[in-house]
Amino acid sequence: MKTIHFFLDFDGTIAPVDVVDLLLERFAGEEWKDVEKEWVSGKIGSRECLTRQVELLKASPQDMEKLVSKIRLDKYFIPFLKKAEELGVLVTIVSDGFDLLIEQVLKKNLEKNLGLLKALPIFSNKLRRNGAGFKALFTDDPPCEHGCANCKAALIKKLTAPEDNVFFVGDGLSDRYAAHTAHLTFAKGRLLEYCLEKNLDYIAYHDFQKVTEWLVDNHSILRKASFSKKNP
Repeated sequence: MKTIHFFLDFDGTIAPVDVVDLLLERFAGEEWKDVEKEWVSGKIGSRECLTRQVELLKASPQDMEKLVSKIRLDKYFIPFLKKAEELGVLVTIVSDGFDLLIEQVLKKNLEKNLGLLKALPIFSNKLRRNGAGFKALFTDDPPCEHGCANCKAALIKKLTAPEDNVFFVGDGLSDRYAAHTAHLTFAKGRLLEYCLEKNLDYIAYHDFQKVTEWLVDNHSILRKASFSKKNP
């Protein structure tokens, strides 16, 4: 039987809002947007982008906790996790965001489903206090050729076997290299535009209901054969 493995982005995907951007909007000066423009234009990688942006943050732990406590997940995300568990499908979060934010949001929203949370691997960057401010810590050293903060493509390759059926769900530019690595990508937002531009295999989605329905419809086929369907 084939292994089916879903890799999920967090900001803008599992959480419909980008939690990092929300934090920067609230607790950093306008300069963070200038840094963002450099990243979007390709002048810098996401590692340099986040390093510089995090240094602009001025917030207390209480400020951050209050902000994060208001974040809600895609309302179909928990049903997706339950269905994946039922079908024996592996699910892993790969994020360019930060551990403290992701863990707090998931714990708050999955407090009645802690079993699902315990079984959910999370790979992300680290956010730590640095005096009155913050600093970003990264796992990969040196960074990948694209300067990613957390190289999702490298993680997918590391965590899967060549014969696995690998799928990715995302929404933004930090997901583009993962989309090249997965057999099929569920895309929205800037990632959808990128998949169209690069002619990658994709399915457009709005929320996890679409992803869950597709998984249920295709699960038996995916267990028996390698995924090869073209989705232009």
